[in-house]
Amino acid sequence: MTKKEIKNNSKKKKKTLNISVYFILRLLVIICMVAQSMHGNWNNVFLCILTLVLFTLPTIIAKTFSIKLPTTLEIIVYLFIFSAEILGEIQNFYGVFKHWDTMLHTLNGFICAAIGFSLIDILNRTESVHIKLTPVFVALVSFCFSMTIGVLWEFGEFAADRFLLKDMQKDRIIQTISSKEIGNKEENEKVVIKDINKTVIYSDNNEKTYTINGGYLDIGIIDTMKDLFVNFIGAVIFSILGLLYIKDRDEYNFAERFIPILKKLKEE
Repeated sequence: MTKKEIKNNSKKKKKTLNISVYFILRLLVIICMVAQSMHGNWNNVFLCILTLVLFTLPTIIAKTFSIKLPTTLEIIVYLFIFSAEILGEIQNFYGVFKHWDTMLHTLNGFICAAIGFSLIDILNRTESVHIKLTPVFVALVSFCFSMTIGVLWEFGEFAADRFLLKDMQKDRIIQTISSKEIGNKEENEKVVIKDINKTVIYSDNNEKTYTINGGYLDIGIIDTMKDLFVNFIGAVIFSILGLLYIKDRDEYNFAERFIPILKKLKEE
């Protein structure tokens, strides 16, 4: 068997795998949507419809901009969408599995860094564009692009919590707080309270009181900073891979599995 035949067989297998994953996930989403509609959970039905729409975006983007999406990247994107919306939100994996959200944010940082890297690498390799960045700057732009997306996502979570009263920035129970709000403000004095074991919340609009056993309720800041930190880790990992790849595309071709490229560049 010639190298060309081996390469063609490999492409066919990847395409078959991609199509299989796509249709299996779509089928699971449709089954979930039917089940949720039978129980009258219309918010979850909307999430299922949104997931099906998001599944079509990679193909639409690829055709619109004549971009070649690597099979590995495309499958990861499908799995990411399914894991975030269906497993995370509807099946409550965010609550059941402690590090589910952490895993997805790390992966998001990695994927966005790959996309940012691709955008600059395409410009670098396009003759009509008079821009040539060094490998270090390409990796830096890749990192900054990923972190920008991560920050914008956290802005979205904050807005949803602030104006729609959601809980996207997950609350945490903590046992220690340090605050100047309850100290002597004239002297800028902070108060540190340790070993908190219970918090009682009173509301003027509700006669019911709420007791938080085990500590004090942190409203989202820990979750936000954790998400940004793991996004940072994912971005750094790919930026390093991208830096090595752009210096030697043959030796470090592992990164190619995650980098979208223009079809005309692929043909070249």
